[in-house]
Amino acid sequence: MLPSSIQISGEPLSGAEVRDICRGLRDNAVRLLSLRGCRLCDRDFGRICRALAGATSLAQLNLNLGVVSSPSRIKQLAEALRTNRSIQSLFLHGSPLTDAGLALLNPALALHPALVALDLGDCMLGDEAINLICGLLPPDGAKSGLKELTLSANPGITPKGWSRLAIAVAHSSQVRVLNLDYNPLGDHVAGMLAVAVASSRTLEVLDLEGTGLTNQSAQTLLDMVENYPTALRSLVLAENSISPELQQQICDLLSEGEEEEEVAGGAGDTQERERGREPAAHQRSSSSWMCPSDPSSQMVLMTSGLGDSLLAETEM
Repeated sequence: MLPSSIQISGEPLSGAEVRDICRGLRDNAVRLLSLRGCRLCDRDFGRICRALAGATSLAQLNLNLGVVSSPSRIKQLAEALRTNRSIQSLFLHGSPLTDAGLALLNPALALHPALVALDLGDCMLGDEAINLICGLLPPDGAKSGLKELTLSANPGITPKGWSRLAIAVAHSSQVRVLNLDYNPLGDHVAGMLAVAVASSRTLEVLDLEGTGLTNQSAQTLLDMVENYPTALRSLVLAENSISPELQQQICDLLSEGEEEEEVAGGAGDTQERERGREPAAHQRSSSSWMCPSDPSSQMVLMTSGLGDSLLAETEM
């Protein structure tokens, strides 16, 4: 039987459900496990962590919206990740990690051989966390690292932290998607990010929605897109103080570049893939995760952004 997905959202988990989840993980029958916003006791959380440690089929793990809610749970997850070798996408959006919690997780994240997509949006992170995250974006020619990174809604990160991240992105040979929406970046940080995009050979998607940008930032980004060849295909600038005219100019230029790539390499090579990450502001949209009444009967894998396209690549 092909591995299935278990997706439950916002529900208290019974002992029987936890046993079924653990059995599926131990039997390598689960490819995607999403417990977004679920409520369970510490004992049951530990049972699931011990089961996922040895799971070899699990590729995506979604613990968004407060499932990892304490230092003890962070330690249990870190221990599981130190043993697990299959997880490629990890979603922890809306978890109160703080810098100290990410420091506990970081050794396992840095050494994980398969991890390529990480969502740390709304995790109460600061500059110390950025120092750790930069280690997950190794410079060109070094070991493999993250290809998709989400840091939405972490207002504790200062311009100093964002500048360090921009340098890491500029030198990374891996990262394709960078989601920084709903952070108070401002024009100065946006200018640094423009330099990082111009230097990167891989960054395809940059989300700067609701980051306090003005026409000054937009003009810098327009100059970058117009004058420097980059891999960028999508630049999100909604909910900023940027004129519609400048936004349209940037969009048109990026569209022209994508059309040229399609002519050169075939439309199939540049097909746009839908993303399925957690909204930075939870009230902005409903989750794309399914919530079946019977989790064990849900046997269809759902798309979860670039992480799924990366899974496909690794299996070809």
